[in-house]
Amino acid sequence: FVFGRSGGIDHRATWRSAIKGRFFREVRELPVQEYDVVINDFEPVSAWAAYLRGVPCIGSSHQAAVLKPDAPRPSTRDPFGVAVLRHYAPVDASVGFHFHPYDADTFTPVVRRQIRGMTTRDEGHYTVYLPAYDDARILATLSRCPQVRWEVFSKHVPAPVRKDHVTFHPLDGPSFAKSMASSTGVLCGAGFETPAEALFLGKKLMVVPMTGQYEQQCNAAALSYMGVHILDRLGPERSEQIGAWIGDQAGVQVDYPDQTQMIVDAVLERSRAVQAR
Repeated sequence: FVFGRSGGIDHRATWRSAIKGRFFREVRELPVQEYDVVINDFEPVSAWAAYLRGVPCIGSSHQAAVLKPDAPRPSTRDPFGVAVLRHYAPVDASVGFHFHPYDADTFTPVVRRQIRGMTTRDEGHYTVYLPAYDDARILATLSRCPQVRWEVFSKHVPAPVRKDHVTFHPLDGPSFAKSMASSTGVLCGAGFETPAEALFLGKKLMVVPMTGQYEQQCNAAALSYMGVHILDRLGPERSEQIGAWIGDQAGVQVDYPDQTQMIVDAVLERSRAVQAR
């Protein structure tokens, strides 16, 4: 998917990217028939290549958990969004990850070693990552919340740019992680990895789900149940809600142990079961 600039997906750019033919060529050329099983993390090329050639495919992804019956869903139904999650990367069986283990087949987030090894502290700033919004809208919104410092990570700036209490930084993984670990709170999209890492680090969290992105709407529903603040969209008119979040001292406590070996065992178990059919 291609991000837009106003909080949603650029469907036209996404479609143009798909119809260039690269996707279909890669599906056709990927030699999945040389393998006994494909382990897939919601990646469509290998999933469809395996499906079309009858090769067993095991899903290992957050999206697999979102589809589970006990996982939270938004109040508004979205049949198209559900269809995308089900058919974007078809699998024979799956292991899922979510913010909470809603059933026996769902594990807590896989938090990377860099984040697990970080020492957290509070230097008073708020870390921001909202790739679905352009920098102008982000600045217009955060300018109305001058009571704190904002560190915004953006794909549109080649070097740090400071505008009063808002500083834009080039998007860089290690720098972003360091900013999160030393922040008071994190304002980000309602994806999976960044909110999970912010929760693991014990940071206050507010998420802004992308418009028209069903998975993020589901994530927002799950996070809301946990007590995380949800902002329906970003804009200067939402500055009061952001201010209320800043004033809320309570964070959400989570327990995300390292379940790597359990996940590997579960994937192998499902692989054996599918191959035995």
